[in-house]
Amino acid sequence: MGSSSNILRFGPISIASPAPLYEQVVAAVKREVAAGRLGPGDALPSLRVLSADLLVSLITIKRAYEELERDGVIYSRQGLGAFVTEAGAGRIRGELLVRAGEALRIAVESGRQAGLSDRNLAGMLRTELAAH
Repeated sequence: MGSSSNILRFGPISIASPAPLYEQVVAAVKREVAAGRLGPGDALPSLRVLSADLLVSLITIKRAYEELERDGVIYSRQGLGAFVTEAGAGRIRGELLVRAGEALRIAVESGRQAGLSDRNLAGMLRTELAAH
């Protein structure tokens, strides 16, 4: 993966965001893996290259990669770099499924508290699905 394509794929990373920079990098990598733009065995940019591309410290990228490795999304090989694990995409999709389920449960509960019928809730869901 050449460094010129990484800025668009991993950005934007911003100090103006309330999330710490390393968490933004973690989220960006997970987003790319979940979308299939980074697949099993794909190399991530080196720490130095990504640090320079994103204009963040080497320590920030190192911390992000360490967290991704702890989460089982990537693995590192001394002298070779960091790579997406076979199970990385599955882990991320699993996390997203749990989040989606929780969001739907909250939406249904809120709709019921607002007095909406199942038909109204289903209609709202269809509208949202069509919009996205």
